[in-house]
Amino acid sequence: MPRLARVDVANNIYHVINRATGRLQIFSERSDYQLFTDLLLEAKEITDMRVLGYTIMPNHWHLILHPRIDGDLGAFMHRLTNSHTRRVHSRTKTIGHGPLYQGRYKSFMVDKDDYFLTLLKYVERNPVRAKLVKTCEEWQWGSAQLRKRADTKLLSESPVPLPERYFEWINASEREDSLYAIRNSVNKGAPYGRDRWVDAMVKEYSLETTLRSGERPKTKY
Repeated sequence: MPRLARVDVANNIYHVINRATGRLQIFSERSDYQLFTDLLLEAKEITDMRVLGYTIMPNHWHLILHPRIDGDLGAFMHRLTNSHTRRVHSRTKTIGHGPLYQGRYKSFMVDKDDYFLTLLKYVERNPVRAKLVKTCEEWQWGSAQLRKRADTKLLSESPVPLPERYFEWINASEREDSLYAIRNSVNKGAPYGRDRWVDAMVKEYSLETTLRSGERPKTKY
């Protein structure tokens, strides 16, 4: 089956994810997480990508990106994932042992305003849902801790105002329907947002989805 073209249009927000092949753990030591973080910053600076949020988990990661120019999403992700794969294989002496990731990264357009904020909360709460930490800002390998430290080197300005009591808000549990909607977006390969906006994006960019309407999503990214 031919690969579907990805939407890569400037000034849209994208939820981007990928997972290790076979769901194996690729981030174990501090140095593993630090390497990816360094490469993330390097790719940001080279491509002038706006990084709105991220979380690196033991076997996968989430990014929220906001490209300035058409085609920049692909350029950024190509540099990041290729550099990471080469560096990991070199460090672990596994060059020629197959791919690091399970396949191409997945990217999903995201509506702005409340939908962006809901996604940001979903991404930054990943370590809490996985019971790795008790609060989002405790997780060293995500954007919540950078906000706590007021470190803006990697993070770009949010396109919408963030809640005033940010850490109180981010540490409050999500609603079940919000989790369902985001996971449904991932499984369907569909934009995440208002129904009319999603329909418009699917029509404008000839997007195809892979999940029947009403089918419950399986992924727990």
